[in-house]
Amino acid sequence: MTDRITVEELAELMKKSAGVTVAPDELRQQDTAFATLGVDSLGLLGIVGELENRYGTPMPPDAERSKTPRQFLDLVNSALMTGA
Repeated sequence: MTDRITVEELAELMKKSAGVTVAPDELRQQDTAFATLGVDSLGLLGIVGELENRYGTPMPPDAERSKTPRQFLDLVNSALMTGA
């Protein structure tokens, strides 16, 4: 486990926590919304919860309101790197 979440890890989390299978390449597209990928707010909340359990630290409050995978990764990775 690293201190950064990759698109591959996010794709795995989306499948595990939200039941949505997405290729990592799709997550690399800057403007693809979670809603377009089939991830709703409860699915995103499940992903956030899984990350909190994995890292033993709360994720930023805005993480569960992220609109795109890129926005989510930027926010979560920034928090993990600063230890917030």
